[in-house]
Parts: sequence; C-alpha cells; structure tokens
Amino acid sequence: TTHDDPTFVIDGVIHYCVANMPGGVPRTSTYALNNVTLPHVLNLANKGWRQALRHDPHLRDGLNVHAGQITCQEVADSLGYPFIAAEDLL
Repeated sequence: TTHDDPTFVIDGVIHYCVANMPGGVPRTSTYALNNVTLPHVLNLANKGWRQALRHDPHLRDGLNVHAGQITCQEVADSLGYPFIAAEDLL
C-alpha cells in the first residue's frame, strides 16, 4: 500500500498498511514527537537517569535490564530468567 492507495480488502476485511505514516506529515509529526519526548529528556537532564527513572513510571517502564538483572517481566518470561522490579534496583 501507499499513501495514495492506502487500503486493500481480503475476505471482506479492509486492511490499512501504509508504512511510516508520520512521513506523510513530517513537520507535524516532528512537532508531536518533540512535544511528547521533551519532558522526559528534561527529566533525565535535570535529575540524572537514576532519579528520573525513580520518579517517572513511563521512563521506568522502558527499562529492560539494569545491573545485570532483567527488569521487564515480559523479557524475563520469554527468556526464562528471573524478573527483578526496577524499583528494587534503583
């Protein structure tokens, strides 16, 4: 599919499969990305990574491994390793 022809139908189901949708509106998508990431970047810059992760659950949820321990339940489960909560390590 393309931006000009974004859909197709298989078995009566409409599929929309355009890759890189933000590329269709690059300026707007850049502003949107900056607006949602800047607060996290400022948090990291002002507090340091450890304090930022302690106080920001969204940043902490992005942590998969720390100090040799897996801090993401899904990653630990899929690999058969023990899970340690990030809060316990930070």
